[in-house]
Amino acid sequence: MSEKKLRILLGDDHAVLRAGLRVLLNLEEDFEVVGEAADGEEVVQMVEKTLPDLVLLDLTLPKISGLDCIGLILEKHPMTKILVLTMHDDEEYMKAVIRAGGKGYVLKKAADVELLSAIRTVSRGELYIYPPMAGALLYQIVAPQTPVRKEKREKGLSDREREVLKYLALGHTNQDIADLLHISIKTVETYKTRVMEKLDLRKRAELVRYAMENGLIND
Repeated sequence: MSEKKLRILLGDDHAVLRAGLRVLLNLEEDFEVVGEAADGEEVVQMVEKTLPDLVLLDLTLPKISGLDCIGLILEKHPMTKILVLTMHDDEEYMKAVIRAGGKGYVLKKAADVELLSAIRTVSRGELYIYPPMAGALLYQIVAPQTPVRKEKREKGLSDREREVLKYLALGHTNQDIADLLHISIKTVETYKTRVMEKLDLRKRAELVRYAMENGLIND
């Protein structure tokens, strides 16, 4: 009798990437891709429909972000393993995924063999972090970062600026945000500049960290 295959759901808004992943994973004797989803809402629905063992999830998804999907999935299916496959080479995203209950974090630029190893590691209930980023997680455990200063912050941010900040932190491009909010790219850039100035932030990583620490991601 053959071993039970690991049932995998793919959550990514790029059809070509999903197709490539499906071929790669289905070539493995112990894997079976049971479904695909192109946005966060569909991911949650497909989990209910297919009951996968593992969800291979992108972070930047339409409708519901990948980060929010983690909580929604685990709330109803706590035994489901979630491995994030993302373009975001940013330790703040990685830490947020782990805090949300994700079991692994791999970059899309990783080699195929590394992705397969990550899937098998996570399927066993172990934590897998993309090796070049693992040191950041270890450092946080040994010497937690000092919280971002919050005095003066929030004051002066308009509702629209908070929206732009949220979408930037979720990894959306200026064009994505313009489409979502029905404004021009130039207007998005103006809001971004204002937000960075008002919050006294210099780098994108600081913006992401601020948004996560202040609960803007889950608004």
